[in-house]
Parts: sequence; C-alpha cells; structure tokens
Amino acid sequence: MKFLGKLIATLVAIVLVVLIAAYILLQTRWGAGQVSGWINEQSDYDFSFDVMEHRWASPMHLTFSNVTFGRKGQPATLVAQGVDIGLSSRQFSEPLHVDTILLKKGTLNLSPDSAPLPFQADMLQLSDMALNSPDAGWNLRAQRVNGGVTPWQPERGKVLGSTADIQFSAGSMSLNGVPASNVLLQGAINQGQVTLSTIGADIARGSLTGTANRNADGSWHIGSLRLNDIRLQTDKSISDFLSPLTTVPSLEVDSLEITDARLEGKGWAVTDLDLSLRNLTLANGGWQSDDGRLSLNASEFINGTLHLNDPIVNIDFTQQAAVLRQFTSRWERGMVRASGQWLRNDNQLTLDEVVLAGLEYTLPADWKKRWLAPVPEWLNKVTIKKLSANRNLIIDIDPTFPFQLTALDGVGNNLEVVRDRQWGLWDGNISLNAAAATFNRVDIRRPSIALTANANQISVTELSAFAGKGMLEATGAVSQSPQRNTAIKLRGRSVPINTLHQWGWPNLPLEGEGNLQLSVTGSLAAQTPLKPTVNGTLQATSTDGKQLQQTMQKGEIPGA
Repeated sequence: MKFLGKLIATLVAIVLVVLIAAYILLQTRWGAGQVSGWINEQSDYDFSFDVMEHRWASPMHLTFSNVTFGRKGQPATLVAQGVDIGLSSRQFSEPLHVDTILLKKGTLNLSPDSAPLPFQADMLQLSDMALNSPDAGWNLRAQRVNGGVTPWQPERGKVLGSTADIQFSAGSMSLNGVPASNVLLQGAINQGQVTLSTIGADIARGSLTGTANRNADGSWHIGSLRLNDIRLQTDKSISDFLSPLTTVPSLEVDSLEITDARLEGKGWAVTDLDLSLRNLTLANGGWQSDDGRLSLNASEFINGTLHLNDPIVNIDFTQQAAVLRQFTSRWERGMVRASGQWLRNDNQLTLDEVVLAGLEYTLPADWKKRWLAPVPEWLNKVTIKKLSANRNLIIDIDPTFPFQLTALDGVGNNLEVVRDRQWGLWDGNISLNAAAATFNRVDIRRPSIALTANANQISVTELSAFAGKGMLEATGAVSQSPQRNTAIKLRGRSVPINTLHQWGWPNLPLEGEGNLQLSVTGSLAAQTPLKPTVNGTLQATSTDGKQLQQTMQKGEIPGA
C-alpha cells in the first residue's frame, strides 16, 4: 500500500510538473507557435497568436495577443491585438462555450465565406474594432466599434447567431457607400428578425434617429425615422438612388420625417426639403395604406430638364386612392397648381383643377415623340375637370415648323387627355386665345381656337386670327381613329395673298393682299408623312381683281 501511495503521489507530481511546464511554455512565443502549428495541422483553419497570458489576479481569464484566425485559403476572419476569454465552470461540460470573449483593437470580417468562430459565449464584447462585410447584402465598413452581443452563438452564415441582444457604437461607418459617424445601434435578433429599438448617427453633416424592424424575409418596418439637416451627394441617378425602396420585399413606414435636407445626384437635386410620410407600405412595385399621408415642400427640385421652385405637395392615401390635396410650384417663371385623385382599380387620374399661369416654356426638342409614346402602366386614363391658363408664353424651336404663342389664355372642361395610356384629346371642350403668335415665321394677331372632343372626333368649332389687315377664320374636324382623318375649311379676308405658303401650300403667282378660301383633307396618322395625304382646293382673289383656283392631289399641284 505504501508503494501504491508513493506511485500515485509520483504520478500526480509528474502531472503537476507537466501542467506547470505546459502552463509556463504556453505563455512563451515558442509555446504559442507550437499550439498554433498543431491547430493548423489538425484543422481547416489558420490560427496564430504571439503570447498567451494568465494572471492569478484574474484566474478565470486567458489573454491572447496578436491573434489571427480564418479559413485556409480565405482572408482572415479575425485579426486582433488582444483577445480576452473569460472561463467558467461550464468548461467542464462545454469546453468551447465560455463566459465572455473580448476582442480588442482589430478587424472582424463578416461575409458568407468567412470562417465561423469555433466558440460560443454568454457575451461577446468588441473594443475599438473594425467591421467589414463587403460581400454581404449590405456593404458595411465600420471603425472604432464598441459593444456587445448577449448571448453569442454564431452559426454558419449568421455571425451574430439567431437569438441575441445587441448594442453597438461606431466612430465611423459606411453602409452601401453612405458614410456616417457617431453611430449607435441597440436591439435584438430573434430567428432572423432584427429589431432595432435605437438607431442614431451623424450622417451627411446631419443627424439620423429612429427605430426599425427587419423581418426574416428581408422586409422592413420603419417605426420612426427622422433625418435632420442632411447634406448628401451621390453619383447615382434618382432612380438608382431610390431603388433600395423597391428592391426590398416590402417597406412599411409608420413615420418618416425629413427636415431641411439637401440632396444631389447624377442629373437631379433637391434643396431645403421638408418631408413627412405617415402610414404607407411599399411592396410589389406599388403601395398600400389605410390612412397614409405625404407632405413635402422644398426650395428647389431638379430632375433632368424639369426644374421646380418652391414645390408643395400634400397627398392622402386610402386603400383605393391617392388624393392629391395640393400641388403648387413655380415652374418656367410661372406657376402651376393642381388637385385631384388617382384611383387604384382602373389606374385613373382625375384632376379637379389645373392652373397654368405666367409660364415661359420652350417645348422639348422631342415633344412630338413623347406625345406619341405610351404613358406608364399605372396611368391608364387622365381627366382634367377644369383647366385654366393665363398669360403663358409657349415656344417650339423645331426648325421644320417653329411656332410661338404669346400671352396664351385658355379654359377647358372635362378634358380626357390620356386614354388607354395614350396622349390625346379624347373628350371635353377647350378654348384658347393668345395676344400674338408666329407659325413658321408668319406673324398673326389675336389667334383663338375652340375644340370639342368626343369618342368619334375632335371638332374645331372656331379658329380665327388677324393676319395683315384682315382676318383668317376656319372650322374643321379630326377623327379619333388611328388614321386621324382631317378636314379643314379656311377663309381669309384682306390677308396677305401668300399667307399659306409658309404653312405648306405652294407660292401663288399673285401679290399683295386678297381673299382666300381653302378646303382641304388629309391624314394626321402617327409616323406617317402628312404631305402625300393632302387633297384640296384653294380659291384666291387679289385686291386688283385677279383670281386663281388650284387643286391639290396627294400633296402636289399640277403645274405649280
């Protein structure tokens, strides 16, 4: 028995010596190298550290310096100057589940290809760390990160685990190219759902605060979000800038407030923007709302050639309609005002009132092409119940047939200007008059026109203007069929005898002033030349009594 006791004592002493030797060696660079080499040979990971340190003043803590960890052949998942692991009695049953892990002064790379850290902890703490996730769905880069995850149970593809409370702060951060500083995030993760109870950041020389939830399917619910004094510049077009709103499965907004924002991108800008959005959900390329509201105003809005000054927009949203309570803006040195509603069921926009006053507007060079192009699918029909135009200047600089209307006034009622996604005048009546006009370099005074449209045709019930010392008067009609068959009767009294020359009729061998009678038909079908379709007769009598009659067939006059 004495021998057995001495043997056991000797073995215990040897074990203690080995443990003490191992304890001492592990705290040397040689020991650290041996442990790192053994792990690298026995696993698919690259792991290294300089020194392990243990202090009896904190007996349950192991500290590693200059740690590098990652999957072989991949960038390192973790690089840290210090890693502090807090142990507990749980290590006897679960060796890889520790009490705390503290990562200090390093970089943590989060991506689908990153190696999952082989530990779990009741708490993961970060101190002055950098976070990168360039290959994830959101391009995130953050510096001077402090915070924690409780508990920390990482899974493949989920570095923070499936269930945890989170709290982080960052000195600086870039999310999808948008920089921010002094960032604070608090919330929780629960089986793919992320709840952010506190969001705060200094962004684009302004501030952001709010709350939000992200569901497992990628949809978002914004409880509240407030942006103040934002000054943001981007190289994206306005459609690319807003694309994240349409690419998520759905975005539900309870409250969004933007105050005094200035945004600028490729071909667009908005200054001094104030916006309030309540109770609206964007999903599947559309929106849903029971009692939503959008209110915005700005000093200036630019998108391509569109330039609005002091725009004000107020819209109420219901399940079936978007009610435009107010739209006003200074545009092209004048003013635009409108109100109405858009109905979801038939994609119909009904404007109760449209006012155009004091505009000085030059038509785009491709306005005819735009007129023929179909409007978006969500705008199947547009009706203007009341149109008012006052003192407008309209200019077309098309070199083939330029025109200008000065001091243009007008009144329209029940005008259907879009039907089946196509521009036109499909119904209603309108009368227009101007102080002066020029059509292809022919000056006329006090032109006026009255139109009445129905399903069959557009009737020109009145068309008159002063030319020279006399007057031009006309009536006519344009069919609503695709051929756009047109018939016009025009009479001129004491007008320049060759008034019609600049408008397409060959020059007459008469001089001075005289009387004209024109009856002509043609086709205004889209993408079809007009001249070959024109047939008609012209009778002209000059002041000296000379008379002339010409007949046009397919745009040509024999002998003219």
